[in-house]
Amino acid sequence: MKNFIMKGDTVSVTAPYTVTSGMLVLVGSIFGVAVNDAANGAPAELTTKGVFDVPKTSALAINAGDLVYLDDVNHVVNKTAAAQKLVGVAMEAAVNPSAIVRVRLNGAFTT
Repeated sequence: MKNFIMKGDTVSVTAPYTVTSGMLVLVGSIFGVAVNDAANGAPAELTTKGVFDVPKTSALAINAGDLVYLDDVNHVVNKTAAAQKLVGVAMEAAVNPSAIVRVRLNGAFTT
């Protein structure tokens, strides 16, 4: 195909704030995990698919199979759908308290 550009598993965006590698990043409706460190306004690479250990709201239990949503203010995931972006599904349980949860990114644009 002459019009194919890339798979899109990793995309280039303009960092909406200073990001560090492994950080959860939301640019409009594009969600991903930062591949590299980037200053606010600089180019950043985001991985949009895959399974990652990501930070979560510590005082929260998450079960395997739970949908997880991004809290873009604190750059963590939780189970609160109201006014947040769906980013994936928990692959393993994470107890309360704990700092991380294993998540499969949904690889889709958020709504």
